[in-house]
Amino acid sequence: MKTRILSAIVLLAIFIPILLIGGTPYAILITLLGIMGLYELIKVREKKKPFPFLIKVIAYLLTIFFCLSNYQSDVLTYVMDYRVIGFFIFAFLLPMIFINDNKKYNLNDALFIIGSILFIGLSFNLLILVRNYDLKYTIYLFLITVVTDTFALLTGKYIGSTPLAEKISPKKTVEGLIGGVAMGTFVASMFYCFAIASNVPLINVIGVTLLLSFIGQLGDLVFSFIKRYYDSKDFSNLIPGHGGILDRLDSMIFVVLAFVLCLSMI
Repeated sequence: MKTRILSAIVLLAIFIPILLIGGTPYAILITLLGIMGLYELIKVREKKKPFPFLIKVIAYLLTIFFCLSNYQSDVLTYVMDYRVIGFFIFAFLLPMIFINDNKKYNLNDALFIIGSILFIGLSFNLLILVRNYDLKYTIYLFLITVVTDTFALLTGKYIGSTPLAEKISPKKTVEGLIGGVAMGTFVASMFYCFAIASNVPLINVIGVTLLLSFIGQLGDLVFSFIKRYYDSKDFSNLIPGHGGILDRLDSMIFVVLAFVLCLSMI
């Protein structure tokens, strides 16, 4: 636990100043995190079989492209050029013909890479755009995930007894889910009302915050499912006591994706 707390303090000491500065420094940091997130997904998948080196290089370059697309914009809309879609098809499907070996590279590999790039690239791009849109909204989203995750851990540890999804994540409990979502909703809703907009109906704020908190926990389970499928405890050991980038940001990725769907409701 001490290692986990110290790691969290160091991470916050690095992240908070860059979050407050925003702009290019923040965009670069989020892009680096996105690249490391893709690296972790690839490494977990490569436990079953490796990807060709050139495919991985192209994947990292495209992830950078997606993360930094319109990175100075404050509009939460992503427009994909058809030329990009065409390049995707050529870059990841045509190599199957030239490699001509299902054991080295096949359709499942190509679709995994394409899906991973879109998932990581677009979600981390949204983390940048939301910061440009309004710093307070970014803090609001991080409050949802951090408070929910923290109290889910504490509640599950001290009073949890009912398994939530035993086959996916044996340590998660129903009590942990309820405690985490309750506190995450309360703290983030109060922040929204006092720091962002006090004229929004409280029921709307609580409803959206509750939904985002719950989706964050589902996102945590999705990533746990991926790890269990590939027989991995963590995505990496980059952050002592926490695991990898995706272990730390799994909830946030789903929360930011859901947030753009709920923004018009609050």
